[in-house]
Amino acid sequence: QVQLVQSGGGLVHNGGSLRLSCAASGFTLDYYAVGWFRQAPGKEREGISCISSSDGSTYYAESVKGRFTISRDNAKNTVYLQMNSLKPEDTAVYYCAADMDPPNVQAMCVTRHYDYPSWPQGTQVTVSS
Repeated sequence: QVQLVQSGGGLVHNGGSLRLSCAASGFTLDYYAVGWFRQAPGKEREGISCISSSDGSTYYAESVKGRFTISRDNAKNTVYLQMNSLKPEDTAVYYCAADMDPPNVQAMCVTRHYDYPSWPQGTQVTVSS
């Protein structure tokens, strides 16, 4: 079965850290750009970080720049999102998505994800104040 399996997340205090994982099952993630997205209650889904399949280029939304780090381990078929200095406004359901041919990682994070037909279940991240 072809799917992305997310893990990590949970409840953390303001200023804490979490790491999210996005593992590919049934396909090789090497050839895909991968992005992390989040949706807070009452808000639109936003792309927060994306990483290319080829040159490792990355994109970060301003809201997470300097605090979050996206990385990939192709040997483990997994992409990670290390989240440091978490704030209450980071509270949201987080999703990962894979795209074989985005124009670039910024496009994947900012606009292209609106065209994706399906999403994995998502993982809740809650940051208490």
